[in-house]
Amino acid sequence: MSTGSAAVSTTYLELSQEDGAAHKFYEVTVDDLVVTVRYGRIGADGQTQTTTFATTEKARAAAAKKVGEKVRKGYAPAVPGQRAPRAVTRRQVASAPSTARSAAPVLWRFRTGSAAFGIHVDDDRCWVGNQSGDVYTLDHEGGVLARFSLPDGVKCLVADDFWIYAGCDDGKVYDLSSKLPFAAYDIAADVDIFWLDIHEGVLDVSDRDGRLTVIDHEDEHQWARRSQGEQAWMVRADDRAVYHGHSRGVTAYAPDGGRELWHTPTKGGVLFGWQEGDVVYAGTAHRAVQRLSKATGAIEATYACDSAVYSCATSPGGRFVFAGDASSSVYCFDQDGTRLWKLGTGDGSALSMQYHDERLYLVTTDGSLVCVDASEAAVSAAQQGTVPVARDVKLAAALPTYAPATEVSAVASVAQAPTGAIVVECVQEAGKVRVHVVSDGYDQSLNVQFPRAIRQPGARYVVQALHQAAGGFYRVRGDIQRLL
Repeated sequence: MSTGSAAVSTTYLELSQEDGAAHKFYEVTVDDLVVTVRYGRIGADGQTQTTTFATTEKARAAAAKKVGEKVRKGYAPAVPGQRAPRAVTRRQVASAPSTARSAAPVLWRFRTGSAAFGIHVDDDRCWVGNQSGDVYTLDHEGGVLARFSLPDGVKCLVADDFWIYAGCDDGKVYDLSSKLPFAAYDIAADVDIFWLDIHEGVLDVSDRDGRLTVIDHEDEHQWARRSQGEQAWMVRADDRAVYHGHSRGVTAYAPDGGRELWHTPTKGGVLFGWQEGDVVYAGTAHRAVQRLSKATGAIEATYACDSAVYSCATSPGGRFVFAGDASSSVYCFDQDGTRLWKLGTGDGSALSMQYHDERLYLVTTDGSLVCVDASEAAVSAAQQGTVPVARDVKLAAALPTYAPATEVSAVASVAQAPTGAIVVECVQEAGKVRVHVVSDGYDQSLNVQFPRAIRQPGARYVVQALHQAAGGFYRVRGDIQRLL
């Protein structure tokens, strides 16, 4: 729909497919020399980008081009407010004071300002994502490195080899692996996301209704299953299966086609999940973590806590099992289920956690990323009442901040791109825009997983690196530039 005077005109478009695969709007306003683009999920404020042009004619031409591109992708004129917004469930969690006699040996904490569910820790850095849409990266000593500002609350952070993804309440999954985040997946509007996992570029989404939805590397629906329960907070995936935890237990499905492999009832509804090797762990509302065999679903061990378990994790190989409960306590168990210790966090309940190099990293109900010294010596000292003075991490004055990109920088030639850059091209195939490799040394018949927001038929791009996934496609690593 187009409105406005001769000086100011606005075109509002929506894309809302019947199968729920898309539910978003795109609005372009021309005000003399200024073109303002606003876009996002229907019902939300969305993101805004503003560009100033040299003449009114150039501004109008640029706006017309943007509208034309969206119309060719299926957007149509609409009236704002007529379609209902996407359903979003904010996880409501209670957090009571800890009943532990001793405090955990907290080395440092970083307060993000909003309850945090997203966490990922690797050899290089720590990631935390909160319900305000902020994702921060820190080093292992608590130095804040950068901030990603995403359009909506972060449900979870997951890693798939090198790639880091943030699943958000706007129904998009953002790839945070490059300097600028890109929307890599757009989840159906009728899916109220609770959790997600990604394995070899295939996205698995669990939702409020107990469904499991699987989306491939081209952001296309593959299959969906409704489990026996609801409130599906857990999904983990590997080569063998997708493990789906919900109010009635854990169900395993074959990754190709979704055939049910096994179902195991658990002690209470599943609130969190973790996996290691041949086993999967389910943290439950009935005050326990249970270890299940990936092969059969048999319960191999139970780790008893004193309150509902919000999160769990293990050391490599499952040597130690950790849990965070609704009463702001963290636990450590031996692999056979023997409780070794229980300590208070002092920072609310751990909504997610991860163990790395004798440290336990927690993200909590009060929005903190907390680093706990989980070494035997530190825990023994804490049980005797001796803990380090926790350092409160502060934001740097000039912290780099990155928002999702819908455009990329351009280079005039491959010679101007970074050394070793690879050329890829967008092509039209059976009504869909695909991306293939142009440079020598690659299988040019394979698709390249590539941000949909910047795909234009005939356009060429240079990328820093390509990696072939087991599913028979290439994944981009590093920054992307448009080749002029």
